[in-house]
Amino acid sequence: IAMVSTRDTSTGEYSYTDVLLRGLAPDGGLFVSTEYPNVAHTELAAMRTASFIDISTAVRKKLIAGALPEDALRRLTRDAYAPERFAVGADGQVTPITPIGEGMWVQNLSLGPTASFKDIALQLLGREMDYELARRGETLSILGATSGDTGSAAEAAVKGLARIRLVMLSPERGMSEFQRAQMGALTGGNIANVSIRGRFDDCQDLVKRIKNDPEFAHLGAVNSINWGRISAQIPYYFSGYLQVARAVGEPVDFVVPSGNFGNVLSGYIARQMGLPIRRLIVATNENSVLHTLFTTGVYAHTPATVTSSPSMDISKASNYERLAFDLLRRDPRATAAYMERFAREGRVDLADFGLSPQVFAEHGFASGSSTHADRIRTIRRVYEKSEVVIDPHTADGVSVGLTHKADDVPMVCLATALPVKFEDTVREALGFVPERPERFVGIEDNLTDERFVVLDNDTDTLASFLRTFFA
Repeated sequence: IAMVSTRDTSTGEYSYTDVLLRGLAPDGGLFVSTEYPNVAHTELAAMRTASFIDISTAVRKKLIAGALPEDALRRLTRDAYAPERFAVGADGQVTPITPIGEGMWVQNLSLGPTASFKDIALQLLGREMDYELARRGETLSILGATSGDTGSAAEAAVKGLARIRLVMLSPERGMSEFQRAQMGALTGGNIANVSIRGRFDDCQDLVKRIKNDPEFAHLGAVNSINWGRISAQIPYYFSGYLQVARAVGEPVDFVVPSGNFGNVLSGYIARQMGLPIRRLIVATNENSVLHTLFTTGVYAHTPATVTSSPSMDISKASNYERLAFDLLRRDPRATAAYMERFAREGRVDLADFGLSPQVFAEHGFASGSSTHADRIRTIRRVYEKSEVVIDPHTADGVSVGLTHKADDVPMVCLATALPVKFEDTVREALGFVPERPERFVGIEDNLTDERFVVLDNDTDTLASFLRTFFA
């Protein structure tokens, strides 16, 4: 299966390993697969008793079509999800589900090194990058941006890898102290943390502008613009489905707290591959650009505000371009025109491209948004019903999911972070916080300003820093 750009097929086709190391396409588009491979119900039934490592290997073997040898793929997957990295239970389930009542479950995706769902993709991505770089005899410089969890998860995945150097941009305001402390602790060696005077959207825009400069076009990516991230997230939808479905073929709904649209895009691809997902419910916080898009067809940029679910404080959902490509019948010219209008005017309407908002429902999507009060109420409600403590991002998902729960179809909400990362909000809701895992006790005590280089939101300033660090 080859990879192409969402904006221009004239750039040719690439292999999975090519796009793994590239990030953005040369024309500014995102790489997508030329087709979505099918997983038959018989194959799905055979995964029923399989481990997560086996499920991941089987699903991704179809997606990357021999770009990595199967024995290497299995070995890298086994290493990524080894017990010393993921605090899994006795059953070895890397992404276990827990019932919370009312026909809903939460799927815990946050048992990895940094207590975020992003560990699942990035622990594997780092190993695949290192494997391919060693095979080619090359090195890679990476520029990324984070609104919270991607930073520490990416840094934990590549820390100490001699062939990779990483600069991670984060907003000066918005992240929790725990998130900043996690990133700060990983500063040094092959990793630099840069705090941008601005918001996450500014960081994300800087990455795109820098990579569009020929001098820096070679830089890799660990954000969800990297197709490797998307493909590595798809298997946990299969795992979650198999844990809750009473029989293979039964429909299941998934609720996904969303900011940059990467996580829910992976669910969409799982659905395209044949996984019986009835609906993918996109849950946003007060930064409800995606909810507005899904209900009106209008994709409009509004400045992001800081909320109690900061990893979702995003107003430009980069991965939406990959879905738009499919909605626009995989026409790269139409996709380029659509995205260029959004970049130029800050607003684009599907109606101008012959589509109505109904196209989202036809592709299995629904949406909703929550407020801080909704999240506090939901954290309290889930704990009272099940004694399960959830973080504010997961609470956003459960809150929105409850507004869509009207029948007996099982509903899985993706739990995207451990509550330890957002203790102030959890304490506000419950009056207490769960005991921290030992590795996180006192993590904020070592946070100092020296751990972050502070720069203005300016392309030239960032370029100068990159020339020095990557030299």
